[in-house]
Amino acid sequence: MSTMVRSVLIIDDDEDDNFFHKMTIDQSGRVEKIIIAENALEALEIIRKNGHPDLIFLDTNMPKMNGWEFVSEYRKMMHPDGNRPIIVLLTTSMSHIDKALADRTPEINEFQIKPLSATALDRILQKYFSADIYNGDGSLP
Repeated sequence: MSTMVRSVLIIDDDEDDNFFHKMTIDQSGRVEKIIIAENALEALEIIRKNGHPDLIFLDTNMPKMNGWEFVSEYRKMMHPDGNRPIIVLLTTSMSHIDKALADRTPEINEFQIKPLSATALDRILQKYFSADIYNGDGSLP
């Protein structure tokens, strides 16, 4: 059985990507609320005001603050009990450097090439938010 994900935060400076990714997520029928931040600074502010989302799709290359800098700042805001959202790094190219850095960064759960397809989204939702493992409170057991 599919579990509903309460909130997804998309962090990307590309308006077209945001439109496409929001549409893909909407069409899944498994997400209650989709929030879009057009840069990482805006995303940090949204999290400070509204709390942690269940899932973050994070672009790597953005002005003001890139995805790696976001992760560094977000690390300071993590839940003290260890509960944290799933973070999927989105990129337009399969940079071996970015992939290696993502693999070494514990906050990053997935590395995904843009655009986010319905198939990739379904795989991510099944992997991290299936009824068997997802607590429904933004945490994983």
